[in-house]
Amino acid sequence: MKKRSSSSRKPSAGPRYRMWRGTRVILPTPAEERAINRGIAADPDTYVPTDEEFAQMKPLRGRPRGSGSRVRLTLRLDRDVVARFKSTGPGWQTRLNELLIRAAQRARIGD
Repeated sequence: MKKRSSSSRKPSAGPRYRMWRGTRVILPTPAEERAINRGIAADPDTYVPTDEEFAQMKPLRGRPRGSGSRVRLTLRLDRDVVARFKSTGPGWQTRLNELLIRAAQRARIGD
């Protein structure tokens, strides 16, 4: 039995893949790509920057900068308090901060 060389294989008709940050991503087919581009061209909100605007753009890196009004702090709280706030979902730390702000205002702490 004769082995076929890898160069004589026909390209797979299945989906095309690309690796992105260790994850396999399925790429659109040429027909899907054309449909996507037609949709983009038909969208009245599509904005294509000029070459000048592209030249002025700077890449964003990392997390957005905060307002600078917060302080990093280590604080020990009861487990049940933390569990209760975490159970409310994303943004629990912001909600805890807002509760502390209201409590400080009611108690007139810092006045």
